[in-house]
Amino acid sequence: MVGRVLLCPDKLKGCLTAAEAASAMAAGLASVWPGVRCDQAPLADGGEGTLDVLAAAAGAGRWCATEVAGPHGERVRARWWLGADGVAVVESAEASGLARTTRRDARGACSRGTGELLAAARAAGARHLLLGVGGSAMVDGGAGALRALGAELRDAAGRPLPPGGAALADLAHVALPRFELPVTVLCDVRTPLLAAAGLYGPQKGATPADVGALVAGLDRLGAVLAAASGRDPRGVVHGGAAGGLAGGLWAALGATLVGGFDHIAAVVGLDARIAQAELVMTAEGRLDAQTAEGKVVSGVVDRAGGRPVVVLAGEVTPAGEAALAGRAVALPLAEGPGTLAEALAGAAGRLARASARAARLYAFGASSGRASAMASTAQ
Repeated sequence: MVGRVLLCPDKLKGCLTAAEAASAMAAGLASVWPGVRCDQAPLADGGEGTLDVLAAAAGAGRWCATEVAGPHGERVRARWWLGADGVAVVESAEASGLARTTRRDARGACSRGTGELLAAARAAGARHLLLGVGGSAMVDGGAGALRALGAELRDAAGRPLPPGGAALADLAHVALPRFELPVTVLCDVRTPLLAAAGLYGPQKGATPADVGALVAGLDRLGAVLAAASGRDPRGVVHGGAAGGLAGGLWAALGATLVGGFDHIAAVVGLDARIAQAELVMTAEGRLDAQTAEGKVVSGVVDRAGGRPVVVLAGEVTPAGEAALAGRAVALPLAEGPGTLAEALAGAAGRLARASARAARLYAFGASSGRASAMASTAQ
């Protein structure tokens, strides 16, 4: 039996939180290795699930909830965390995420609710804001959030712009808000601002024509913000996270942009926990080309230091396997032909059974004197 296993999954979007995923994985391993020592370290990358992971790691503090604008103006009740140390954790997906709306309208979706959450945290006495971004419905460069914080965005005739990223092509003037609190943005991707529309717009409902309009809007917003603040967000790493929300806050508020996974890994002491593990297991909903863009799975594999890593995913694509570069073995949750949605149905049970399969493969490799060949055995 393996000595100690580190379980460090991401959430399985719409199915399981990262903590629930870790628990299911532990149950699966225990069915093969009774008494196995499992170190459960739920992770996130700045996107959905970041709030829960950081609140759990913080310990002292309190949950808060504020009614804010959803992506299309609908009212939603969004959670956030205020730590006893004065650090507030806000997650953009709580207010402005795809999960908050049934509409897919990338042209008109707006980040206003995220700005309202930041304002609520400031009003509650927060001294530092951690904003996790990812899973967003909008491509508005943070324009809606900035307006919620007091910014003015007007066209050449002095009229306020309507919400949404497509309207930004008409932006002529911006009056920056006054926001003195330090803001650290935990980004789930490294994508620059102008690439955000093409890479992520289609999953938010953008047609090819919409993508062109959104790119033009982000470009115009970047130019106007650069003129007003002296900070041009168009070439900044992470600037395209959450439809450009990260880049807009960097330019207008002087926010610090960091990789969400790296920040959370440091908070939970991931490197030290990896060093104590014989086997590392992680999980996500879909292993694909985006995996390498700052996501949990790629971060875990990068930090594994040669230890065997098993990746469990609802769907494993060729591009996703290529992102692992032979450094880990990937096992799908699917137990037969079907869609990703079908693979994620009953995700806890499937994750437990996939973990059990991984344990048997590992045991087979170890008993054969070739644990290091587990990946080739599984493939």
